[in-house]
Amino acid sequence: MVVLRREIGDVLRDARQRQGRTLREVSSAARVSLGYLSEVERGQKEASSELLASICEALDLPMSLVLREVSDRIAIAEGFAIPDTIPADFVAGLLGRGGERAELAPVG
Repeated sequence: MVVLRREIGDVLRDARQRQGRTLREVSSAARVSLGYLSEVERGQKEASSELLASICEALDLPMSLVLREVSDRIAIAEGFAIPDTIPADFVAGLLGRGGERAELAPVG
């Protein structure tokens, strides 16, 4: 069974580790206790929308990208094929794999 809090935690942890950052660094930037952030990353605690926004900001990631990754993971676990609508190089830049962070253009 897919558990949403575990998927969110996995995505946040993966992003932090790709950036080469510690729990301590991100918890300080997000203004959340190290222990609580650790529990969120391990899927033991549900992150409120405000806390998730703070963690995403500390990781310099749009929340929409984090939620998209979570959604894709859940869809795959449910057996659905997900079309790739975001170019891989764009995502890589946002997640810190491709050097400079890509800038987002406002929608609407």
